[in-house]
Amino acid sequence: MKKTVITVSREYGSGGRLIAKKLADELGIGYYDGELLSLVAKESGYTEEFVRRNDQKKTQSLLYHLYIGSQILPASDMIFIAQSRVIKDLYNKESCVIVGRCADYVLRGFPDVVNVFVTAPLESRIVRVRDEYGETAEKGDFRSHIMKKDKNRIAYYNYFADDAWGKVQTYDISVNSDIGIEKSADLIAQYIKEKCGE
Repeated sequence: MKKTVITVSREYGSGGRLIAKKLADELGIGYYDGELLSLVAKESGYTEEFVRRNDQKKTQSLLYHLYIGSQILPASDMIFIAQSRVIKDLYNKESCVIVGRCADYVLRGFPDVVNVFVTAPLESRIVRVRDEYGETAEKGDFRSHIMKKDKNRIAYYNYFADDAWGKVQTYDISVNSDIGIEKSADLIAQYIKEKCGE
């Protein structure tokens, strides 16, 4: 397969991260999720703790922007800029799978990029978050817990990108992970091989 970068966006609890890892293993290419933060810390000179604390957060509000004026960019904006540089560096260096972090937007218009979106019915996501991830939810309300996580992802993406998160036209392929993690990874791998050549 020629050099290809695969971006994976996902609904919370859909198993998108697990699918992305299996996909990278199956294709024998690099995998970047939390590992990206270490690279961002090296690139930016910020501590890894600072990067993790400000990762995938949007700035507060218009009033916040007006208050700070042109003095300094908010931490989340600085992290996003450094993260975008790291994503573009990875694109130039190797075939890999990049999970989240607006990678599909950062690499929009770049050749040899395949954008994937992973979805699943809410009930399936509740089961995965509760039983596989072992998470707890306030008052056992996993529905609200998951919706809040998705709302944060949407807000982050829509803040930095000029498009809407999850919009079908943005992705090359969208997969419902109810078919299973392995089958989802296999389906995406087959699509990539067809599109990008073996």
